[in-house]
Amino acid sequence: MILCCGEALIDFVPLPGQRAYQPCPGGSVYNIAVGLGRLEAPVGFFCKIATDYFGDMLVDYLVENGVNTTYCLRQNSPTTLAFVSLPDGDEPRYMFYANDTADRLLAESELPDLPEAIQALHFGSISLVMEPGAAALTALMARESGRRIISLDPNVRPGLIADRVAYRQKFESWVQLVDIVRLSQVDFDFLYPGVEPEQMIGRWLEMGVSLCILTLGEKGAVGYTALGETAVTSPPAITIADTVGAGDTFLAAVLAYLHQTSKLQHKEQLRSLKVDELQHCLDYASRAAAINCSRPGANPPYKHEMEQTYE
Repeated sequence: MILCCGEALIDFVPLPGQRAYQPCPGGSVYNIAVGLGRLEAPVGFFCKIATDYFGDMLVDYLVENGVNTTYCLRQNSPTTLAFVSLPDGDEPRYMFYANDTADRLLAESELPDLPEAIQALHFGSISLVMEPGAAALTALMARESGRRIISLDPNVRPGLIADRVAYRQKFESWVQLVDIVRLSQVDFDFLYPGVEPEQMIGRWLEMGVSLCILTLGEKGAVGYTALGETAVTSPPAITIADTVGAGDTFLAAVLAYLHQTSKLQHKEQLRSLKVDELQHCLDYASRAAAINCSRPGANPPYKHEMEQTYE
């Protein structure tokens, strides 16, 4: 199983041509869990989820999409809410309402003991920013580093980061613990303005990261390992509804592909990922992200839809 550890919230997505919003289950780590479930990879979700109406919606949606909820804790607190803005030709923007909400109230004493069947853990986004839950999840990452494959996607939300330098220091401490890093060009530019990505990515690989992926929006993505690098372009002829959840879907497909090819069983297998295998992995993930972008909101593809793209 791949265990996704992080936030669960409700995205309020604007309805086209209306002054109205649709509530949708979301959160970066949550979306990755759903994406994995739809691709039929064994996946679980670890988070503290509210007992309110929205919390029930979040749990039910996980179950509907094949995600194991054994590690979900319930808390009598509100659900985090995020209102989404979709400016033309720009990245989605988010406004969060998260004071004393359930998913940020995770305590280190509530961290679960994990069975050997869990091969990989994924962390990222606002769950590593909002305290006290961020400290608990960082402790879990540190505890399991070296024992299981760890994936990280910072999915930076600048509106929640008061001190860019302090956040960058935290990010670099996480990188020392993980095996897979995915970040967008926008994330990288926020963290390292004016720096060439290859300069930092080379350092991360030397620090022990086995796979680093930089996604470039409509320009595609580049993957880096100690054995080499490769790039993919976005699939042609896509009618884009919006890009909400595109990066989450991309990484979910990467993890699903690595699971399908037995690269998540041991760190040595991940480190031995060849450039041609990485090319296939990124192509698979790019197709998944394209399907997500062809429909509104975070709506990753099902396995049968991915199979159809290769017919």
